[in-house]
Amino acid sequence: MTETTTFTGTSAGLFDLPEEIVEARSWAHDFAERYVRPVAAEYDEREETPWPVIREAAKAGLYSADFALQMRNDPTGLLGPVVSEEIFWGDGGMGQALMGTYLPAFALFGAATAEQIDAWLPSFFGSESEPAVAALCASEPQAGSDAAAIRTRARYDEASGEWVLNGVKTWATNGGIAAVHVVNAMTDPDLGARGHALFYIPPNTPGLSQGQKFSKHGLRASHTAEVVLEDVRIPADHVLGGKEQLDERLAAVREGRRIRVPAAMATFESTRPSIGAMAIGVARAAYEYALDYALLREQFGRPIIDNQAIAFMLADMATDIDAARLLTWRAANLAATGRRFTRGEGSMAKLAGSEVAVRATEKAIQILGGNGYTRDYPVERWARDAKIFTIYEGTSEIQRLMIASSLSGRRIR
Repeated sequence: MTETTTFTGTSAGLFDLPEEIVEARSWAHDFAERYVRPVAAEYDEREETPWPVIREAAKAGLYSADFALQMRNDPTGLLGPVVSEEIFWGDGGMGQALMGTYLPAFALFGAATAEQIDAWLPSFFGSESEPAVAALCASEPQAGSDAAAIRTRARYDEASGEWVLNGVKTWATNGGIAAVHVVNAMTDPDLGARGHALFYIPPNTPGLSQGQKFSKHGLRASHTAEVVLEDVRIPADHVLGGKEQLDERLAAVREGRRIRVPAAMATFESTRPSIGAMAIGVARAAYEYALDYALLREQFGRPIIDNQAIAFMLADMATDIDAARLLTWRAANLAATGRRFTRGEGSMAKLAGSEVAVRATEKAIQILGGNGYTRDYPVERWARDAKIFTIYEGTSEIQRLMIASSLSGRRIR
């Protein structure tokens, strides 16, 4: 039986968790407090990738292929969400810069063979002295949630035994600066969303370049850009899962047989709890700051928390955060223990975390008043960071659609 300890920190409320999860939470929190928060405003202002902090994370073991495998193999499913919450409690933009590589890593876990994982995963992270980043390239200028509209093509060249990729990807975290790009491309346009496959583009592959780098409202310490693919040639075995498996899957679709969810979509399903946890980290940072402020700030001769209007906002924030966290932990545990999402549990986790982050940061600004609207206080930055969670990895509207479809068994548009 796993030894447990009562977890009573503000990031969890009262809950029994395995000792190793509690230790990981403290480890990640300490890292965020020591290395992330002190420079968060600086990197937000400069809109630069925090390479020195990534190097510190690599030295600490927080940013590595080994830690990615630990999260994947964690039997509770809670290691990833707990660590993500703490890092994003430190800062949203810095958190995205540190944790962005784990998304393509989990795409690898979800679609690749064991041999491919062993061969490729180290290249995603680089080394302690020279860390690298990786990018998952899924969205396109005309195709976000509409997976069937993807225009990036992967054509198999029989003569050379290579895949040839052409297209433009957008909104790619680490796009263009990554050592490794995992690209979602259409192999057979006639099959729509079921004709997709994921491809591993190794470092320094000719034909891949960075397009526009986006200047964003929030998460500004995280690099987001277009990725342009012009006759990018990769070996036949660089399709995740192998070419033989892909050919079998495409044949099954053409014959009308049911297949599992395409790899890119499966990746988003499995990572939604961690996205929810990231949003909860930002929400919790805003709540804690607003609570401390309300206890110290005086108006009319007493702390402003003595006013119901302020106290009730804080009560709502704390309740929302705890509720979203429990939804996140449930979804993560279901996925880790091999149980299917039958009621949209993954989407519930992301929806709740995302919406709570927006509400909590907005209320934090309101509690701080004019101070909250200035860049002298961090809640303004956290509010800018929070909004993206309702948009990327599937908008809140898409999450509601998926939940409703799961509950009703109907195809809702």
